[in-house]
Amino acid sequence: MSEDIQNALTMFSCTDLSDAMDRLDIDCQVMGIMPLDRSFKLVGQAWTVRYGTVGQSGGSVGDYIDDLGAGQVVVLDNRGRLDATVWGDLLTMTAAKQRIAGTVIDGICRDVGRALELSYPIFSRGNWMRTGKDRVRVEAIQEPVTIGGIRVEPGDWLRGDGDGLVVIPASRLTEVLKAAKQVHEAETRIREAIERGASLRQARADNKYHQLQSRDPNSGS
Repeated sequence: MSEDIQNALTMFSCTDLSDAMDRLDIDCQVMGIMPLDRSFKLVGQAWTVRYGTVGQSGGSVGDYIDDLGAGQVVVLDNRGRLDATVWGDLLTMTAAKQRIAGTVIDGICRDVGRALELSYPIFSRGNWMRTGKDRVRVEAIQEPVTIGGIRVEPGDWLRGDGDGLVVIPASRLTEVLKAAKQVHEAETRIREAIERGASLRQARADNKYHQLQSRDPNSGS
């Protein structure tokens, strides 16, 4: 079942899904977190980690990576910190070997060269070499986190591409896929009409494009 969902989501871009979830009144667009390389794409279910500042009691950045399975997405909530990384070379190597779908960080990473070498998708706020050791610690695993202003619960679906990242709540997946299909097919028809010589205005009107981008009054939000 998970593989079927993964394949279905892969058919749609982040813009398809963003427009679909706008229509369904679902906050989904993760702000400020982008792929290290615009060719990176990811689809998978969230496996979450929340970080906090190290205090007098100490703590660790964690060895959680061994607990993930193939196809999952590591989602790291480091509260948007730009001064201490929570992901680097060894984690990238391990994640790629375990066929993890990718990593999302509300914060920064380092050792970018390894991710590019292995084509391992990382979405973050940037990169810098300064370690998070003795600066941040794991405070929660597999609990709800906030990434780029969007709530992510364990098991929610994430889709990332060159335009950014969206979160699809697991409880709304079926209706999101249906709405995304409508958006995707309408835009395909509009492009085909323009190729045949139609104006953009007419092609959009014929395919009720603006209605597809408006809030659905019957949304279950």
